Amino acid sequence: MSERLPLNDSDLVTLLAILRLGDEAYGVSLCKEIGSITGTGAALASVYKALDRLEQSGLVVSRMGEPSPERGGRAKRLVRVTAKGLRAIDETRAALNDLWRDVPVYGSIAQKEKSR
Repeated sequence: MSERLPLNDSDLVTLLAILRLGDEAYGVSLCKEIGSITGTGAALASVYKALDRLEQSGLVVSRMGEPSPERGGRAKRLVRVTAKGLRAIDETRAALNDLWRDVPVYGSIAQKEKSR
């Protein structure tokens, strides 16, 4: 396993939110989805900053959608995860699974706490 996870927690959550939303992934919808995943709010500015960073890294691509009447005619910046982004998600999952496998006492401690 590498000494460093391929994705930090913020980028991983953002990428997973994009995958969950599919074709409807854009700034505001991502803020809501990230809030539902983490249980906390996400600032729109921080989501856009993460999207810019992920796009520069080649993990996502964006395109401008059609203007919509409910947004005052402004188009949404729709994003999707690239093949490189999917690989980074898989590598991060594998690294985290390896980390959990190397924690042998966690299961026995959890079972003792549960039985109390």
